[in-house]
Amino acid sequence: MMLIKSLFHVFILISFLLFVGCSQEEKAKVNKEIPPLLVNIITVKKEPVPIWKRYTGITKASSRQEVRARVSGVLQAKYFKDGEIVKKGDNLFKIEQSEYLTVLHASKAQKAQNIASLKLAVADVARYQPLVDEGLAPRATLEQYKAKTAQLKAAIAGDTAQINKAKLTLSYTIIKAPISGKTSARNVDIGNLVGQGESTLLTTITKIDPLYASFAPSLDDVRLFQKYRNKEKPDVYIELEGSQENIRLNGFVDFANNEVDPLTSTITMRATMNNTDKKLFPGTFVYVNLFINDKFSFLMIPPESILSDQLGKFVYISDQSNKAKRVNIKTNYAEKYYVSVSEGLKNGDKVIVSALIKIRPGRTLKTTDVTASQGIQAILRKHNLQPKEK
Repeated sequence: MMLIKSLFHVFILISFLLFVGCSQEEKAKVNKEIPPLLVNIITVKKEPVPIWKRYTGITKASSRQEVRARVSGVLQAKYFKDGEIVKKGDNLFKIEQSEYLTVLHASKAQKAQNIASLKLAVADVARYQPLVDEGLAPRATLEQYKAKTAQLKAAIAGDTAQINKAKLTLSYTIIKAPISGKTSARNVDIGNLVGQGESTLLTTITKIDPLYASFAPSLDDVRLFQKYRNKEKPDVYIELEGSQENIRLNGFVDFANNEVDPLTSTITMRATMNNTDKKLFPGTFVYVNLFINDKFSFLMIPPESILSDQLGKFVYISDQSNKAKRVNIKTNYAEKYYVSVSEGLKNGDKVIVSALIKIRPGRTLKTTDVTASQGIQAILRKHNLQPKEK
């Protein structure tokens, strides 16, 4: 009986050893068969990169005109729809004209009467002049006719001025757009009396192409900007991120205030933006991106390639053996689309930009170089970050 138990224990032990040995062999086989991890890399290089500074700003109309009634009368017609885009010189409103037409006709009639009187006075002078020369008529009468002629000429000149004034006043009854732009809602309905004792505000027109964007850099940023800028009117682009679409407008800085705001230590600056499609309206909060310089070299990488843990920031690179290697880095200047690395990387390093969650140091890699499509220069082209030529 004891012999049988001993043999059974030996059998169990041999089976266990065979199982363990098989498992280790299978594990080693599996480890040997793990394929390389497919990753994309970019080859980094220290090179000149345009530097942009980002600020919050607000858009403003490049021109805002109040349309007012310059003469009094009943508002008879409106020629635009509320909120419509109008062109400079378009008819907007019409004020009742009958009173002003009457004044114009009266002025013309008075001028015609004076012209007729002048013709008679000139004829009298022509008739009396020979008689006076021959001593057949008194000179005093001739002088009276000449004086009357001069008076009538002056009166006709006055009549002409009155006619021009009446025409001008009549023209004010047709109210035209002083600028091209977008109208506000009308302030007065048809049939109301306007301009009686005041210049009634009828509507407002705002010009939104070009569009202004105001922002306020700190005094230190302005000094930095003035020191390193290499364009008289530096490039700017503004961004508005929305649920429907992201809007971007390009422009340039054309104004900086001449004093510092004592409360905020900032200086107000203004950019003029091309708003041809009229996608942005005044009063919109936007991001203003100001170009500083593109003459200094940096080693830039995409922010998506940077990881961090308790030890700090780091990236993975592919070493000469196609193994993943962790590299601790330090950064300084950061922008939305790229980050400057001051320590840790060198020219020619192959930074991994994909499958980052799967990478472990020492992992065998199969790399695809995507520098041409995902490198810093490609990012600059994709997001239109290269400033225009001077």
